[in-house]
Amino acid sequence: MKTVSVRHESWPLRGVFAISRAARTHSEVVVVELRDGDAVGRGECVPYPRYGESVAGVMAAIEQVAGRVAEGLDRAGLEARLPAGAARNALDCALWDLEAKRRGRPVHALAELPPPVPVVTAFTISLDAPEAMAASAAEAARYPLLKLKLGGEGDLARVRAVREAVPDARLIVDANEAWTAAQLPDHLAAMADLGVELVEQPLHAGEDGLLDGIAHSVPVCADESCHTSADVAGLVGRYDVVNVKLDKAGGLTEAMRVVAAARGAKLRVMVGTMMGTSLLMAPAMLLASAADWVDLDGPLWLAKDRPDALRWDGTHLHPPVPALWG
Repeated sequence: MKTVSVRHESWPLRGVFAISRAARTHSEVVVVELRDGDAVGRGECVPYPRYGESVAGVMAAIEQVAGRVAEGLDRAGLEARLPAGAARNALDCALWDLEAKRRGRPVHALAELPPPVPVVTAFTISLDAPEAMAASAAEAARYPLLKLKLGGEGDLARVRAVREAVPDARLIVDANEAWTAAQLPDHLAAMADLGVELVEQPLHAGEDGLLDGIAHSVPVCADESCHTSADVAGLVGRYDVVNVKLDKAGGLTEAMRVVAAARGAKLRVMVGTMMGTSLLMAPAMLLASAADWVDLDGPLWLAKDRPDALRWDGTHLHPPVPALWG
């Protein structure tokens, strides 16, 4: 019989990380450990207030099913008992990790995925005044792809300032639902003129119909508007890209389905995660190798990461070692 433990951890960031909705100085994560004899499987998640989640609520949800998991509840059974979200993600990834440890085979082989390879990940520039974001971008110019967090009013000035500071950088931007439908056509055109290659979630989730008939001079990516594979069909003709996050999908199991559904709908894929440690990013690395964009820079924002953390060589993020996950 397995044993299940769950705990809350708070990881300090290197600075203030701000988006259109909030700012933070710590990453608050929930970690699940499953033990079966000498084998230990781990999973991490980040409860996200935007989706009605809290640390206490996620821990309670995990503890509600912990007895069933200890008795042998598998990933399919877990999906029947918990909705998509952070709690299910931590348990799903811990189950994958435990199976890999027990069977002596990597998760990618168990899941019939290609072996993960090093990938270029975006490095995020936190929301701030234009001159501050430009300075941060200049300091981060060693990273090949920069992601700018935007906030609505003043966004064009922010992107122009960054482009002047790093004229040769690849840029993507994330509005985090902060633009209006009236702003969208002019803002997209301006992004194209400034050499931005992707605009993430410009409008509030639920307003996706407002994208009908608007020319996409830059590809538009659904983040808050897409959680599971069931959401993908409603994005066709409105979005060009889907941001797949394990915390939204409820684990690697469903995230693989989201990728398959997006590819089947001729949508491109970004693989991202919430702000967590290398343990949160590790399962997503299995999907990142085939993604069009990768946004797994959370550990680069931490003051300190876990032992056996994901390795960054200056341009590429490398797959996890088994001691971390998988």
